[in-house]
Amino acid sequence: MSAEILMNVTPTETRVALIENGILQEVHIERQAKRGLVGNIYVGKVSRVLPGMQAAFVDIGLEKAAFLHASDIVNQIEQAEGLARGTMPVADIGQLVRPGQHILVQVVKDPLGTKGARLTTDITIPSRYMVLMPQSPHVGISQRIEDEQERNRLKQAALPYCDDEGGFIVRTAAEGASTDELQRDAKFLRRLWDMIQKRRKAMRKIGLVYEDLNLSCRILRDFVGEEIERIRVDSRVTYDLLKEFVKEFIPELDPVLEYYVGERPIFDLFDVENEIQRALERKVDLKSGGSIIIDQTEAMTTIDINTGGFVGHRNLEETIFNTNIEATQAIARQLRLRNLGGIIIIDFIDMQNPDHRRRVLHSLEQALAKDRAKTSINGFTTLGLVEMTRKRTRESLEHVLCSECPVCLGRGSLKTAETVCYEVMREIVRVNRAYAADHFMVYVSPAVADMLLNEESHALAELEVFVGKQVRVFAEPMYNQEQFDVVMM
Repeated sequence: MSAEILMNVTPTETRVALIENGILQEVHIERQAKRGLVGNIYVGKVSRVLPGMQAAFVDIGLEKAAFLHASDIVNQIEQAEGLARGTMPVADIGQLVRPGQHILVQVVKDPLGTKGARLTTDITIPSRYMVLMPQSPHVGISQRIEDEQERNRLKQAALPYCDDEGGFIVRTAAEGASTDELQRDAKFLRRLWDMIQKRRKAMRKIGLVYEDLNLSCRILRDFVGEEIERIRVDSRVTYDLLKEFVKEFIPELDPVLEYYVGERPIFDLFDVENEIQRALERKVDLKSGGSIIIDQTEAMTTIDINTGGFVGHRNLEETIFNTNIEATQAIARQLRLRNLGGIIIIDFIDMQNPDHRRRVLHSLEQALAKDRAKTSINGFTTLGLVEMTRKRTRESLEHVLCSECPVCLGRGSLKTAETVCYEVMREIVRVNRAYAADHFMVYVSPAVADMLLNEESHALAELEVFVGKQVRVFAEPMYNQEQFDVVMM
């Protein structure tokens, strides 16, 4: 599988596209005015403790108070050991924190919608091959490294740097790395943690202690170990910065990093701009003629599969099965491309054959195996729906690029011109009974005005007879379809 990274950088925005086999798979966007907070470390002040929710709200200097659950105060190693014993360590939130207390916290989820950032006190600092865990004096090895001999070698290389002040998780990218490279990583993370501690001690109030890397550097750090053939950057300043970054931390990426000087915009190379626009639409067409419909809501994301124009070649059951199999690939890509997370419900076309269900689930699992975000599939429910979750840390593509429609206010639909006509007539009757007026002037959108003066002209005439007053209609080009005003004269 060939992979390429494109970086489009402007003074106000950085956009990164991951291309696999010539097809856009992921888009990451960071705006200077709204940089992501995940990975940032803050000194915060506990503002409220909620025993009923086993949580606390923490002021870290943002617009909204951040959320800290009791389970996020227990470190990951303790949680893992608790799960292994079959008993999770449980402590009352009132015993863990108190109002007014200053604590060191890290953001694990960006503010999403009306919710503030999600915090943890279990600090982790990632680097090229390792992740420092200041509060856990243990060594953990990535589960994706399967060779037992290699796991033991990596553990022995990291152990000398573990003490009561912290341990490490060895990342998947460390497989095959030399002992010297692992030791350099460990020393770098130790120095970084010492610097964070010094900053914390010097701070007299709440605020940012450590900011994670910017998007361009973070992408290179997180994609270490992936088979990247080329990284193209269209900004000389960012290219020079990344050149220094990879020389110091990721030297194997230095040969594939290049400055893009082409005349065409870099995102036009693989039709990235048009793919981003298509990723904002509800409907995704499949090559066979079928389609999937994606609806993102506050609670969950729902995905519906339709055969559409695909009629198949053999029988109905085979047509349905083939459409569902094709849909699994499209769904996995759309989840990555749109960065959809949380609860996801997939309504595959009903299949009677148990073997077909099993193969569709297997196909979905294989397609999601390429996703770097953690996913969990719970299989088919009694209603024939597939329930799954995908870890959500940052806003979805739609939430980054779009805002609520000021006309429909998020409903996704508008009242028909006919409905608005009847609302106008009811309003005239209501106003006529409440106030004395000689006649009425109605200001409506052009579509509603056209309907009132044509298809509904007889109803308007009957209304004039009923109220005993003249009603004059005026089209207001600036009004949306649902907007109207009834003026008494």
